[in-house]
Amino acid sequence: MPPTLATIVYLIAAVLFILSLGGLSRQETARRGTWCGIIGMLLALATSIASDDVNLYTTAALAMAPAAIIGAFLAARVQMTGMPQLVALLHSFVGAAAVLVGFASYLEPHTIDGIALAGADLLVHHIEVYVGVGVGSITFTGSVIACLKLHGTMSGRPLLLPGRHFLNLIALLATIVIGVICVQTGDTQHGIVLLCIATVITGLLGVHMVMAIGGADMPVVVSMLNSYSGWAAAAAGFMLGNDLLIITGALVGSSGAILSMIMCRGMNRSLANVIFGGFGTADSGPSTAAAGEQGEVQSIDADSAAAMMQHASSVVIVPGYGMAVAQAQHALAEVTRLLREGGVHVRFAIHPVAGRLPGHMNVLLAEADIPYDIVLEMDEINDDLPDTDVVLVIGANDIVNPSAENDPASPIAGMPVLQVWNSGTVIVMKRSMGTGYAGVGNPLFFNDNTRMLFGDARDNTDAMLAALRG
Repeated sequence: MPPTLATIVYLIAAVLFILSLGGLSRQETARRGTWCGIIGMLLALATSIASDDVNLYTTAALAMAPAAIIGAFLAARVQMTGMPQLVALLHSFVGAAAVLVGFASYLEPHTIDGIALAGADLLVHHIEVYVGVGVGSITFTGSVIACLKLHGTMSGRPLLLPGRHFLNLIALLATIVIGVICVQTGDTQHGIVLLCIATVITGLLGVHMVMAIGGADMPVVVSMLNSYSGWAAAAAGFMLGNDLLIITGALVGSSGAILSMIMCRGMNRSLANVIFGGFGTADSGPSTAAAGEQGEVQSIDADSAAAMMQHASSVVIVPGYGMAVAQAQHALAEVTRLLREGGVHVRFAIHPVAGRLPGHMNVLLAEADIPYDIVLEMDEINDDLPDTDVVLVIGANDIVNPSAENDPASPIAGMPVLQVWNSGTVIVMKRSMGTGYAGVGNPLFFNDNTRMLFGDARDNTDAMLAALRG
């Protein structure tokens, strides 16, 4: 393919990626945005394969075919509850690819149009390689740890080593010093040894940084790793001289960083506070609200809960990760339909960090064909909760915890939450009285206007659906 034509197709693909991001920002246009991304990626792959730089088509086919089959198999088999860890795992592949591209680019004779690089050009190339390998290594190891935490293979509690910030600073300074030596050395063997050492140090830094982050922050971590993978891809684009990789990486990196900042704002926390970890631990001090007995719990059964919602004029439903685990969204959609047909004003309230992935709850509700216009964000619905008769909380805990507002000693103090306790009655659907992902007790369960509906979310939702039909 002529270079001019390849550049034109790359520009078209870049525009499609931008349209994809724009479409994914709203539920109504998310499907269109997804197709724009798919078409853009197909164009990018086809153009790369048809370029003059690729001539080993058999090798390319042997590499791509198994990868495509494995990817399709995983995408078809993984449940929505497993999507956060799958996304984190995919981020690790981007980081690993950047590391491998960096090493290959360093070992390959450095030429432009057949002319060997020298002087400032060679120095810039070595800097590109070093930065790409470092960012890729952090992304790879950090994403693997995030995947293990989200999957439950590793504890969600943060690992807080003594002097952890000092250790991170030492690792960062060591990486910079090694980098200065590496990019200036004229000996390839010496340089590759330094590059290996830097890869190990940045890999350990990625492990340590994510290990120190608590479970409640994992949605932000996944978003930040998405940003890291974008910058790793951009670095690979610089190393390969591929304009589309640079553009796409910059788009993913910047959008991931913006999303992370939006989510942190929703938690009343700074991005640095999340990245450096320690949230939800003893560093924040013990919560006085969870220190002792808080009162009696009032239970309710599914039939009574259904009747209470059926006779209410307004109902707000707050979905959480428990709904995702139980796959109760489809039954809940039918409950919503019957309530609306009966004249009940039903809406859904979504917290910015509900679930374990940005937009996790929105995707689940869209999958169940729940109308977009009744799915509202926290800022849109909090003021309406005092006028709401019944709030149904399904598998959510930390995002409806009142100690965030009235207990300064709580680890989640200051985090904006859905103020469900201001409604007439709160029905909390949970398996037990256990804490949420942040490990923080919830005094909401003991409020006079709270009723606890214990059991599996799917079983309870099915029981409420049967009661409404009866």
